[in-house]
Amino acid sequence: MYAIIRTGGKQFRAEPGKTLRIPSVDIEPGQSLTFDDVLLGGDGDTVKVGIPTVAGAAVTAEVVRHGKGEKIIIFKFKRRKNYRRKQGHRQKFTEVRINDVNLG
Repeated sequence: MYAIIRTGGKQFRAEPGKTLRIPSVDIEPGQSLTFDDVLLGGDGDTVKVGIPTVAGAAVTAEVVRHGKGEKIIIFKFKRRKNYRRKQGHRQKFTEVRINDVNLG
């Protein structure tokens, strides 16, 4: 059984037991989280497609930890103008473990 959920402006495939890195959510580690924005769900033989979401479907997850992703370097450069700017960025994430997928 799986579901496609939307959180933080991105879409993720959620399956029971799977660990996902989603954009940062302000919930303490160990607490439960419910995603009601289920776009699509399947249980092997049937697929439910939402218009735009599947009615009554929900995915529950447990927050494992918070962290920062790998550093990316932003380097701006204009030739012959002595213009160089170097900047780094690390995106914050929340790691969640999917406990249950309910398609309604």
